[in-house]
Formats: sequence, structure tokens, C-alpha cells
Amino acid sequence: MMNDSISIPIVGVMRSPYKEKFGIPRQPNLVEVESYIEMQPPYDTEHAFEGLNAFSHIWLLWQFHQNKAQDKQAFRAQVRPPRLGGNEKIGVFATRSMYRPAPIGLSVVKLKRIVREQGQLRVYVVGSDLLDATPIVDIKPYIAYSDAILDAQSSYAAQAPVLKTVHWQAQALAQQHEFLAQNLLSQQRLNELEQILALDPRPAYQNDPERRYGLRFGEFNIHFFVQESDILISEIQLEQRGI
Repeated sequence: MMNDSISIPIVGVMRSPYKEKFGIPRQPNLVEVESYIEMQPPYDTEHAFEGLNAFSHIWLLWQFHQNKAQDKQAFRAQVRPPRLGGNEKIGVFATRSMYRPAPIGLSVVKLKRIVREQGQLRVYVVGSDLLDATPIVDIKPYIAYSDAILDAQSSYAAQAPVLKTVHWQAQALAQQHEFLAQNLLSQQRLNELEQILALDPRPAYQNDPERRYGLRFGEFNIHFFVQESDILISEIQLEQRGI
């Protein structure tokens, strides 16, 4: 009889501006957010990455480390994917839901650079959909001729999400200009934020134009409203940190 579990090492930890699950794109490469993997000993050696810089993209295998319900619940044969409005059930193996027998995720991302900084070996990537502190269990090169299936069928996820237009209301715009002037907010981070909000991070079942939403991204808390085709940013504040 086969064992019902295996042990997998953690090779690195993702350092990402996504500080909470709300707002993370539902698929990789929808937003050009830069993040990096902090490699852990004994995997933090340049020898392990020799030759990887010749690849433009890599696969990340990672753990749904904040899925606390996974340990308490029995196997779910069906789940409700957000793409179907959160109301229709479908087989778990036909989704990328976090509620699965093995809490392992898979993302393809753009490889930017591999450098040693502050004594750490860091793998910088663009397009990740990983929460900050996500454990990385493996890194593999993306092979274009075999990994890209041009005539693949994607069922209910055939089309990319429709983007909304992002607007800054007066107070938020003034705050944005102040943070840019003080170099507390970079133009890159601002562009990343607008890309995230354009995807409309709300759960599919929420459709109240009067509701004010909050999102943590990097060092900032952002508040916004959602209309039919627009996102209205009402406030952006530096996150309050404990002393």
C-alpha cells in the first residue's frame, strides 16, 4: 500500500507586495508585479541556478500556506470557482482552487534576474500571483515548445477577464501626488496597483456600488468603490505599523 503523504522541502520564500489574499490576481501574468524569492539554505547557492538565466520564464511550485481550513475539513470533491460566479459547483480537479487534496499551486512567471543581496540569494520574477511569505517548493524552467499548447481548450476560463477603468478621486489623487513627491510611492508600484484594481478584485457575488472596499498592497492601504465599468479610488494611506 502506498503512503498517503510525502515530505517536500521548502527551497525558498516569496517576498511579494501582496500582503493579503484579497486583491491577488486569480492567475499569474495578469499584472506585471515584481517580487522575489528568498532562497533558503542549502538551496541558496549560485551553482544551483547555473544556466537558468538563459530562460525567459520559470515555473514556480508553491504551497497554499494560509489555507487553514485545509487541515480541518475532509476532501471536497467539488468547489465553487470565482470564474463561475461562486454559485456553480464543479469538480475540484477541474479548478485551481486552494481547497484540494494537496495544497500545491503552480505558476509560470517571467524571470528577471538572480542576484545576491544583503547576504541572500534572490530570484526576481514578474507576474507572480503569490501572497507574501508563500513557501516555494520547487523552481523549473519553462520550455516553450512543449509547455505552450497553442490550440488548448480552457472551458469556462477561455477568455481573459475584462478590465475596468481606474479613476482617482480628488482626495486620493492628492495623496498619490504627495507620496510620489516624497519618494514613498514609486511610479512602478503605482502602475502595479492600477493593474490590480483594473481586474476588479471583488468576489463575484459582491455587486454593491455603494460598498467601500479596502486593499493592502505593499506599504499601502487603498480604499475604492466599484461601478459597472470603473474603479474609483477614494483614499490611499501608508500602512500603520506597530512600534
